Amino acid sequence: MTYLPSFRIDGRVAIVTGASRGLGEHIALALAEAGAHVAAVGRDADRLQAVAEASSPLDGSVTPFAADVLQTSALSDLVSEVEVALGPVEILVNSAGTNIQQPATDVTEASWDAVLDLNLRSSFFMAQAAARRMIELGRPGRIVNLSSQIGEVGFYKRAVYAASKGGLVAMTRVLALEWAPHSIRVNSVGPTFIDSPLAREMFQDPQIADEVMRRIPIGRLGRTEEVAAAVLYLVSDGADLVTGHHLLVDGGWTAQ
Repeated sequence: MTYLPSFRIDGRVAIVTGASRGLGEHIALALAEAGAHVAAVGRDADRLQAVAEASSPLDGSVTPFAADVLQTSALSDLVSEVEVALGPVEILVNSAGTNIQQPATDVTEASWDAVLDLNLRSSFFMAQAAARRMIELGRPGRIVNLSSQIGEVGFYKRAVYAASKGGLVAMTRVLALEWAPHSIRVNSVGPTFIDSPLAREMFQDPQIADEVMRRIPIGRLGRTEEVAAAVLYLVSDGADLVTGHHLLVDGGWTAQ
């Protein structure tokens, strides 16, 4: 008798968008470390190749697929290309995203469209393309959308970002309901501020740094590997009863 389900995903085929840098890169490598064959999707072919090379000592692999997820009409073809190269897709992680920090009074239509199109629109159509093929093949699937704690609470200069990430959480719940009969689980992960070059640059403003740290009870920024671990849990057999859930990785920010 075993008491702990496996968190390994050996041999499974995963797509990770936004995989050329940041959270997407670390998620791609974490899934490869857990044994998956990962299609790393992004626009920067050179960076994707570097991620693929970094996966060489791992149990799984990372294969670069240079593509722009904003070109939604091409996403079904992308799923097909991954299937031909690696096998049927069983896991999708929508990690591609952006943010334009602006007071709400300064938001333009262009900045609204840029954030919503990448964070929300592309995630929906990428999930749709993957799920259609999973359903067609009669195979189970696991989809994780990278949201944010800002999908649950507000923060300054992020009206558009909050709209995109809150919409992503709501969309995740609907997809989970619709696709549960096909054994496709859909969840989202909501990180707090992550220790990264971008965050360190932002923290050069002591007022912002103090405000952020005041709101995190654990008293530090998140780490990329902690977000990757949450994603790995949700795509593993250990989370087979979990769908429609928004897993917050926020150091207690939203508990207040």
